[in-house]
Amino acid sequence: MLINPSRKAPHLTVTASRPHALFSFGTLRDERVQTALFGRPVPTSAASLRGYTTRPLPITDPSVIATSGLDVHLTLERAYGAVVEGAVLRLTDQDLAAADAYEVDDYTRRRVLLSSGESAWAYLDAKPLRPAARIVIVGDSIAYGRCDPRGGWAARLAASHIAANEADHRVFNLAIPGSTLAEAGEQTPALLGPRLPDTLLVAAGVNDSAVPLSPAQSARPAHDGLARVADSLDSLAATALAHNARLVVMGPVWLDEERTGDYAGLRFTEARALELRESVRTWCLRNHIDYVDMWEPLHGKSDLLVDGLHPAGEGHEALYQHLSAVCR
Repeated sequence: MLINPSRKAPHLTVTASRPHALFSFGTLRDERVQTALFGRPVPTSAASLRGYTTRPLPITDPSVIATSGLDVHLTLERAYGAVVEGAVLRLTDQDLAAADAYEVDDYTRRRVLLSSGESAWAYLDAKPLRPAARIVIVGDSIAYGRCDPRGGWAARLAASHIAANEADHRVFNLAIPGSTLAEAGEQTPALLGPRLPDTLLVAAGVNDSAVPLSPAQSARPAHDGLARVADSLDSLAATALAHNARLVVMGPVWLDEERTGDYAGLRFTEARALELRESVRTWCLRNHIDYVDMWEPLHGKSDLLVDGLHPAGEGHEALYQHLSAVCR
């Protein structure tokens, strides 16, 4: 499941006393549309967005067609070196809510970095990997593909993504076995620059839910993952935005704690993994970040796990099929 925070639980991440900056490249620039939605034309200034191009999107919602007068709108797609010209609208909380209601379910509101360096909202494709070109993956041993000679779900994603456009599509899997979100947050900034990512895919693995078995390990910052989830994701979000990359966060996969036992000095439990799942989901909902729930594809299917923790090849195939269905 892919949660769309803009639709399910609107939350404004800036104070009500400051206008919201919304980048528009389509019908929202039309004063007639603004008057219909906001009751007046709103303050607007020219702006541009690098790293994107546009493609047509057919519209079937009669109310949206009636307001805009068009049955084909534009949607953004990633393209290195391209620029989309548009405008920044200065909106109130009420205006922003009206804009959310106007946009069809094919769009979702996310943060982008304008050519001027200003951060603004923009309506992007609701399926976060569909418009992507250059994807960087960070995560743990499951994202790395351990226990699967084919390289796990990430290798399957890379193969299909690159096959769709070998000239422009790239996937860089930077997952490190044993990593937590905190470690990914510390290591990722130095890795992104030369890869020119437009999408940062973070696999929130079970290491953040692990319980250390010794006092010495308990003192390690890397193993207080549940307490640091929000801080770690804040760091990753800031890194992604600095590169104008869309952040997509994958929740943990199901584990069979009866088979995991004690693993490398750590204990993994379903209850702690569920707590991590909810913490990540809540953070994404609050911050308008794409969250992909990866729990259900393996839930109760212990035969798809090698050791109760790491998926076998069939398990990775199930994860890949689920990711593709909800994100592409």
